[in-house]
Amino acid sequence: MTDGPPRRDTDLAPHELRILAAVDRERSFTAAAAALGLTQSAVSHAVRTLEGKLGAVLFDRGRHGARPTPAGERAAAHARQVLRLLAAMPAEVREASTGEITGRPVVASFRSAAAHLLPAVLAGVTARHPGLAPQVRIVRELGPGTAGEVADGRADLGIATVDPTVEPLPGLVVVPLFEESYALVHPAGHPRPKELPLIDWDENCSSYTRSWWSEQDWMPPATIRVEDDTVVLSLVARGIGMAVVPGLSLLGAPPGLAVTDLGPKPPSRRVGYVTTPALARTAAVRALVRELRSAPLPAGLTAVQRPSASAAPAAPPPPASAAAPASTASRSRRNSAAMPSGV
Repeated sequence: MTDGPPRRDTDLAPHELRILAAVDRERSFTAAAAALGLTQSAVSHAVRTLEGKLGAVLFDRGRHGARPTPAGERAAAHARQVLRLLAAMPAEVREASTGEITGRPVVASFRSAAAHLLPAVLAGVTARHPGLAPQVRIVRELGPGTAGEVADGRADLGIATVDPTVEPLPGLVVVPLFEESYALVHPAGHPRPKELPLIDWDENCSSYTRSWWSEQDWMPPATIRVEDDTVVLSLVARGIGMAVVPGLSLLGAPPGLAVTDLGPKPPSRRVGYVTTPALARTAAVRALVRELRSAPLPAGLTAVQRPSASAAPAAPPPPASAAAPASTASRSRRNSAAMPSGV
């Protein structure tokens, strides 16, 4: 017989984690019960049991539904990460037994990377591994962005902008893949494009362009704001304004655009992949990372020298002769540090 209070049971069952994640997603005990095929009382009992095991209130209950507390948000993120690893377990066992890589890993990506980088990667990885069926989720690169999707357990792999001046979210593996420069886009043939309004979108405002932006005395503040870079380019092509955009956004741009370099030291950003140490060891994520690191880059992007990463074995560099489709926009390249007087 031992002294002291009885030991509290803190073992968490998978069904409890699924209920926790469902309530967090639905923001309602009733909606979570419907989604899981359970009764509302069973969901309420499971959450109360979890709160007892974890020693914290996970949801604020009220007429508004069920809102996660800070403790609940963290618990739900851990629950989703554990559930993602549990979901990968059958495929991992099968791969160890047969060598076949299967599964449905979720890749979170911002729009331009999903449109111009991922198609070749997904085509390559599914050709090598027919049992692999990656799912792509488009996420705006605002706030935590795609890295937040991985950290919160909503994705296995993220294609993210990598800002070297900002600490990555805790518990993530972050590996840069390439760097892309920004350029000025304006209507082709416009007599005075620098007098046009500046068009911008929220995802374009970042620390790696902000310092450059503040030094440009020729550039007006943005007077037209939209939510998507494709809308920016469409408006520019129609002669409505000018914009400063990164290289990926220019791929597949509509006709009617002229592209001007922003001097010998233009603003640039890095793009890479993000995952967790545990997910990096799964066969599906390793296969995706290998394909990402070996796929030829679209034209205009510069590969970042790749350090040895524990997330995947080193892959051979893309062949020097690999060609990539060029932008459909006409490009007038200039090397002045400020807006050219003739533009």
